Amino acid sequence: MSLDSDYTPARWERLQAHLGDVGGLTIRRALPTPKHRMVGAWCFLDHAGPADLPPEHPMRVGPHPHTGLQTFSWLIEGEILHRDSLGSEQVLRPGQVNLMTAGRGISHSEESLTSRLQLAQLWIALPDAIRQGSPAFEHFPTLPNFRTGDFDTTLLVGEWAGHRSPVPSHSPLLGMDLSAGAAAAAELLLHPDHEYGLMVLEGELSVQVDEEDTGLSAPGQLLYVAPGAKSLQLRSGGGKSRALLLGGPPFNEPVLLWWNFVGRTREEMNGYAAEWNQHEDGGVFGRVQGYNGPRLLAPPVPPLKTPVPPTPLS
Repeated sequence: MSLDSDYTPARWERLQAHLGDVGGLTIRRALPTPKHRMVGAWCFLDHAGPADLPPEHPMRVGPHPHTGLQTFSWLIEGEILHRDSLGSEQVLRPGQVNLMTAGRGISHSEESLTSRLQLAQLWIALPDAIRQGSPAFEHFPTLPNFRTGDFDTTLLVGEWAGHRSPVPSHSPLLGMDLSAGAAAAAELLLHPDHEYGLMVLEGELSVQVDEEDTGLSAPGQLLYVAPGAKSLQLRSGGGKSRALLLGGPPFNEPVLLWWNFVGRTREEMNGYAAEWNQHEDGGVFGRVQGYNGPRLLAPPVPPLKTPVPPTPLS
């Protein structure tokens, strides 16, 4: 694709999340959006809480299927019980990550064990070469912690400043949690070939991209930064603040996301939905043991449009 000589691609954009509900818990969904479907291989970004749930209404997400992705659960407050069709049963606590690889198919359930809850539920699209592989589940109780400027930092996935997360990835990825309890500032050097998303979870952050002021970022927004940027400058004015920085090279494969599936065509989605809905035992997705409640059925597949591969700029 050729660009007009006076065309300048946007270096950054502020995207508004939309509200949803997952198992009785209000969430802010920052990706996908009509303008940007992904950031690197990150294809789905939810932030839930902070919330205080009444004891009679805990978060309960019944058994449901996944394909073609990894679910990446980062817990900030509370406790969540994960069960899946591989037989995994794992309590997720603050500062820990659950990574579930769906591959060709898996099902799982989630239940809150505490009234206070805050978490980020993120999805990673699997490359075509491995998306039909075997499902798996891994739990990571300990992650690298260090300081970035004035911010306490947890490296969720990838490498940063000589640190490396134990969480594996099938494509180059970065995930960092940055938090502060008072006024804080930091400069983050970026990989020029990667795109990034800054997702503020608490408080407000003043952000500059290569010293260009972007204004204030607040919860319910994703600041998208296009490839080519060299640095981010973050500053909080005081009080508590927290944000996730997510990044990676643009994912140069067509990806179709619908309901709980990541695939490539509408025909695949029809097949996934039928397999799950028509088999009480979950079919290829398997059965979740131990959850006291009904499983979630797939809705009718809408007239999805098969995506086309991204076209490199020239």
